Amino acid sequence: MAKQNQYFPQSRPHPGESLAEKLEEMEMGPKEFALRSGKPEKTIIAVLKGESSITPDMAVQFENVTKIPAHFWMNHQRSYDEYIAREKRKIAIDEAVAWAKQFPLADMINKGWLPRVSTIQEKTMEMLAFFGFSSHKAWEDYYFKQQLKVAFRISLAQTKEPYAISAWLRKGELQATSLDANDYSEKKFKEALPQIKSIMANHPNGFFNQLQNICLEAGVKVICTPCIDRAPINGSTRWLNDTPFIQLTGRYKRNDIFWFTFFHESGHILLHGKKDIFLENLDYSDKDMRKEQEADEFAIKWTLTENEETEILSAAPLREIDISAFAKQFNTHPAIIIGRLQHKRHIPFSVGKQFLAPIEFDQ
Repeated sequence: MAKQNQYFPQSRPHPGESLAEKLEEMEMGPKEFALRSGKPEKTIIAVLKGESSITPDMAVQFENVTKIPAHFWMNHQRSYDEYIAREKRKIAIDEAVAWAKQFPLADMINKGWLPRVSTIQEKTMEMLAFFGFSSHKAWEDYYFKQQLKVAFRISLAQTKEPYAISAWLRKGELQATSLDANDYSEKKFKEALPQIKSIMANHPNGFFNQLQNICLEAGVKVICTPCIDRAPINGSTRWLNDTPFIQLTGRYKRNDIFWFTFFHESGHILLHGKKDIFLENLDYSDKDMRKEQEADEFAIKWTLTENEETEILSAAPLREIDISAFAKQFNTHPAIIIGRLQHKRHIPFSVGKQFLAPIEFDQ
């Protein structure tokens, strides 16, 4: 957030200037002052020129000679050091402006991910704070160069929109920190899947809260992060330390696609372990198509199996009453059946729209 009611001086002289003024007042040269303060003459000259700092030890020594308290010299030096650091920070922010402009800033602000500020420099500072980095180069090291592989194991450098994608991923991380999950239990997560399948089949109001709470009991964090401009993602799976984390968008606002994506991501957790990050509907250099196929097969098993699909097709032509009956028989939602048949071009996309349930996240 933008900082309020803080005053940062436009400029601050080096304490050597004050020391020079005091020596002139005392009619004392640097050689004599060095002798009286017990410091090398070259050190005193460096301080007077603003090339060296006044240390706490020097401040105490100067106190006896100048009759000015040590804390004056220390505070003066501290204020100067802060001024110099802030000047360097301004330069770093200016250098990062071009980086910040690569993000969908307007959409992030409209969604409340960033505060509304005026200048591009302020927006740049907020972007760095959003990611928790001190510089845009640190962001590049993390998301492009994989400098911290234990936390982020893929490079976004070759993706089409790495900046927007990284922002979406980061927002999910921030959301996940607000959730308390039990220690992950593979056994509990597997045991929870039939209950989750029943929620999918009924798609009740508050379905997402129910899904989220069941998963938290098993030690899995599930978050909905809406899509932002230039990041057309359905979902993602990764591990935050020892906690598996599923991040969903509800991108198409269709329950059939949402549930297939959830079970797909669940497959990644149960089949593929901690080492990978999976991003759906995106191409990236580390993408493993074999693992994606395995996750698809896992999702098919939990939404509508191939044998169930074959049985449904054998009853064609299908009426609405048939779709509802098969959904009840196989403990799935009619939209899952419609979505599968549309996807495989067995029926037109115009058929069965009445079965599709909207996705509304009541977090």
